[in-house]
Amino acid sequence: MRWGKVNRGEQLKSSPWAPKLPYSGTRDTSEPMKDRKFTPRGPRSGAKPFNRPGKSAGRPAWRDRDSASDGPVILYGWHSVTMALQNPARRIRKLTLTENAARRLADENIETRVTPEIVRPQEIDRLLSPDAVHQGLLAEADALPSPDIETLEQEGMVLVLDQITDPHNVGAILRSAAAFAVKAIITTARHSPEATGVLAKAASGALELVPMVTVQNLARALTALNERGFQTVGLDSEGSEDLSDVALREPLALVLGAEGKGLRQLTRETCSVVARLDMPGEIKSLNVSNAAVLSLYVGASRLGLMKR
Repeated sequence: MRWGKVNRGEQLKSSPWAPKLPYSGTRDTSEPMKDRKFTPRGPRSGAKPFNRPGKSAGRPAWRDRDSASDGPVILYGWHSVTMALQNPARRIRKLTLTENAARRLADENIETRVTPEIVRPQEIDRLLSPDAVHQGLLAEADALPSPDIETLEQEGMVLVLDQITDPHNVGAILRSAAAFAVKAIITTARHSPEATGVLAKAASGALELVPMVTVQNLARALTALNERGFQTVGLDSEGSEDLSDVALREPLALVLGAEGKGLRQLTRETCSVVARLDMPGEIKSLNVSNAAVLSLYVGASRLGLMKR
């Protein structure tokens, strides 16, 4: 969907080590998510040695299997770190905590799994940046592997992201995907965000809950989904009908394009349906992360997933 013009002045211009607040603009100080069930995807092996976060912070947390030698994922903030600590498939390399954070982990009965380094908050500030809301937790971990499309369950919903590069938006989409029990998010190896601190913080732990499938060619991936029985529905302002009027069925793949340019032409042509989201108000376009959660709600409601 074409989401309207992008305000370039609001985009992230600095390195991943100068993150902004999550997309909502508020500090995430809520209690940790509990009673989550993990589906371990297996730790990655053969990673290169890593000394300081600043060296490899810009590397993605998901890539295809040939990239197992990529540097570690950098996670900070309560939800991002505690969800990783509670995911047995996530290998933790190093954990840096403040005294208050270490005490809170103990109070919550969350095992650190590795011996943490206790530091003053200013030390974590120095490693990240003064405006990073780290809440006294910083972890270096191995990335989780990217599963194959052929292994996806043929039920429920998946999301497909067509060159959405802003980490705040993708993090917010991940969080919504976890809330709606999305089976996976499919994205491209190129023109995808770096799933380190900024994205992980915005995802609020959802990196541990929603598998990321990385593909080299999105059109071929959509063709594979079509052949496996998925209904591939692209979201675009020029869609032929409103999403709520489309006869949706499982398994469903909702395809979202970047703000401004929307879905690429080949992506549109490969989708089985191209639909729009009609808005009753004066503003007709939505931020891509808001459009994602609205389309997920429509899909889940139509498919009866809300009652499962």
